[in-house]
Amino acid sequence: MTNPLLQTSTLPPFDRISADCVQPAIEQIISDNQSRIKELLSEKDGFTWQDLVAPIETLNDRLNQAWSPVGHMNAVVNSESLREAYNACLPLLSEYSTQLSQSHELFQAYQSIAQNESFLQLSAAQRKHIDNTLRDFRLAGVSLAKDKKQRYADIKKRLSELSSKFSENVLDATQAWTKQMDRPEDLAGVPDSALAAMQQAAKAKGETGYLITLDFPCYFPILTYCENRLLREEVYHAYVTRASEIGPYAGKWDNSDLIDEKLALRHELTQLLGFESYAHYSLATKMAESPEQVLAFLNDLAEKTVPVAKQEYAELQQYAQEEFGVQELKAWDVGFYAEKLRQNRYALSQEELRPYFPANQVIEGMFEVVGRLYGIQIEEQKDAVTWHPDVLFYQISLGNKLLGQFYLDLYARNDKRGGAWMDECRVRRCREDGTLQLPVAYLTCNFNGPVGGDPALLTHNEVTTLFHEFGHGLHHLLTLVDVAGVSGINGVPWDAVELPSQFLENWCWEPEGIELISGHFQTGEKLPQAMLDKLLDAKNFQAAMQMARQLEFALFDFKLHLEFDPASPRAVQAVLDEVRAEVSVVPTADFNRFQHGFSHIFAGGYAAGYYSYKWAEVLAADAFSRFEEEGVFNADTGQSFLASILTQGGVYEPMELFVKFRGREPKIDALLKHSGFS
Repeated sequence: MTNPLLQTSTLPPFDRISADCVQPAIEQIISDNQSRIKELLSEKDGFTWQDLVAPIETLNDRLNQAWSPVGHMNAVVNSESLREAYNACLPLLSEYSTQLSQSHELFQAYQSIAQNESFLQLSAAQRKHIDNTLRDFRLAGVSLAKDKKQRYADIKKRLSELSSKFSENVLDATQAWTKQMDRPEDLAGVPDSALAAMQQAAKAKGETGYLITLDFPCYFPILTYCENRLLREEVYHAYVTRASEIGPYAGKWDNSDLIDEKLALRHELTQLLGFESYAHYSLATKMAESPEQVLAFLNDLAEKTVPVAKQEYAELQQYAQEEFGVQELKAWDVGFYAEKLRQNRYALSQEELRPYFPANQVIEGMFEVVGRLYGIQIEEQKDAVTWHPDVLFYQISLGNKLLGQFYLDLYARNDKRGGAWMDECRVRRCREDGTLQLPVAYLTCNFNGPVGGDPALLTHNEVTTLFHEFGHGLHHLLTLVDVAGVSGINGVPWDAVELPSQFLENWCWEPEGIELISGHFQTGEKLPQAMLDKLLDAKNFQAAMQMARQLEFALFDFKLHLEFDPASPRAVQAVLDEVRAEVSVVPTADFNRFQHGFSHIFAGGYAAGYYSYKWAEVLAADAFSRFEEEGVFNADTGQSFLASILTQGGVYEPMELFVKFRGREPKIDALLKHSGFS
């Protein structure tokens, strides 16, 4: 039988991909690619785009078409056999990538193209791709001595393995802990929607009553609404000790040693390349120019945020004491009493909003929002092959012109990694034969699915999450760039890549946008004006506390990588405690092991880059302020954002694109205004 991963296809054949076909396919493609690159380099002394770069892009795309669905399935339908196949390929891919990026012969071939007078005749996208590739050769140590190259390769291979293991530990630890409960009175206060999901989870496991898990759609309502304080503490304790040396499964999936090893290896790698720290190395491909600039930015935000956050927390303490007699708020109390205060102040909860945000109406309204902004049409395609029955598939068009396609996987389930993300399945590029490959994206969330005969009902927070990921998706799907390396999200500096996602969130808060995305699941009634007013009034409830929390994560990440000293490495917990002393206003339990589940920086791409969320939030708030001035559905403004930002990929520097759209460089004022404490 032909290996499906070795066949060219417009979309992945998910129904035919099995674990046993993964490693043979990856090995074959890597071997084929190595042979072909050797041929390309031996053909002539002078090289051009057409006889070197374009063929290598084709080779890269073939590998991506095979590996992308494998990596995605490992995250959303994880199994032991697939995990083994995935992990077996990681060192192969790491070795192959390092071999190419350290090939001096290949580096010289690209350099000869850049130095040829015909270089200026290439398109801006082609030139940028070559410039980025030459930069990446240098960042991969192409000029290192042979022994140092080997050490670099060994480190990259090991870092890849550690990332995968970290993610696996978090997933396994999250899914291992459950608590079955029979008495509904022990879950007093928990919304009916969450209780129904817990009953459904119990039934799926062959159990009675209610099954509590650490998946966020279950964890959050327990911590936010459950009146059973001991249960809140138990669930909180299990959640914040996941994958650590303490807690219900102490040491079983412990990420402690992985974190230490990863930090040491990252530092050693950057020392090989001549960087002062991993933070310096990280910024070599980002918008920010120096660690000092990043720290100044974060500290400036902290100066404006922390005093307001302290005031917000003092109000919460006072409320809990006066209304409920609580003398000391614990970490597992904060969300519960914050929700009580929110309801007392605004008479509105996220649960009251759920009936007005059925998933199908939100999706339809979201498509209408972007249709008005960018003139695009989005239609579901019923016949697509997917990895799970819940997954939807859509096409984006402009008139009769197909622009791209995407999968939408909304609901939490067993063997699916938590969180929400967008990833590429196919990248837009011009093939060697002149035909165009259109982009395809994966959009993944983890909401509670339909229960009984009712559709999935989303909180407004979940609606915002969906808009965020769809913003990423549009950045990838609406590109007009035909060079893979700088098409869509590729080549975009990490601290600018969150701009389109955070930007789109704004329409979740605009009355004109809410009119489109709301509709009671039983009556179709739009969100009533009284509830809309309360929602908007509550928008910035404890906004400073939330921002202080994000600043805590960003400063912890950046300082951890900036200040690492292999001669006397500080305990990771000590670094986190120090940052918390500076910016945190909410109590943290001594047993909290947040870092052990911080997948963004230990299993994702945000190491020494988590500050990107706040950096890009400044850009997003300022960009949206133009819509506030000209009309939130002003089609001309929408077309300007589309043309200036969304279609441009990574061809031009983000600041250049922002100035093109906004007419000036970004200011922090809009973010502070939108956050309600300017």
